[in-house]
Amino acid sequence: MRADARRNREQIVAAALALFAKHGSCVSMEEIAAEAGVGVGTIYRRFPDRTSLLTEITISTLRILLADTELSATEEPSSEARLIRYIQTCSGSPLALLKTVGDLDDPEFIETRDALNEQLLSIITGGQAEGTIRTDIVPVEIVQLISTAVCRPGARPDDPLTVVLLDGLRVPGTGSGHR
Repeated sequence: MRADARRNREQIVAAALALFAKHGSCVSMEEIAAEAGVGVGTIYRRFPDRTSLLTEITISTLRILLADTELSATEEPSSEARLIRYIQTCSGSPLALLKTVGDLDDPEFIETRDALNEQLLSIITGGQAEGTIRTDIVPVEIVQLISTAVCRPGARPDDPLTVVLLDGLRVPGTGSGHR
């Protein structure tokens, strides 16, 4: 891919990410083009339809989350701190797009999603072994809870649902609390 084509693609994805995170997936291709500083035709040359753009953004978001989750292993002191960081990072991301895209059979999406889920399950089982994350909930169910709570439009790290989720996953009497 030529340098200018790659730059245009990156600008389109960055603009769409920002607009979708702020306004949801109803943003028009014209708004994305204006934000990216390209013409609408440029978007359609790179992404033949809205679904392909949403797929690219979803994969890009998952890659960012995976990289941050891997980095948290060296930056955070405990599995509980890693889980808090993950939930707070997800709350500020456009993961609600996953629900608008539906089931993706894109190999890169599947590989990235599975790697992220593996990291998250490792964090959860680590927290359970540390005694800071409840053991009466199966780790896979915790992943589903997190997905439901933070993969929605307007989710924020400090909103009541996110706070209740974090507090509810802790073993009573442990953790810092987020009130």
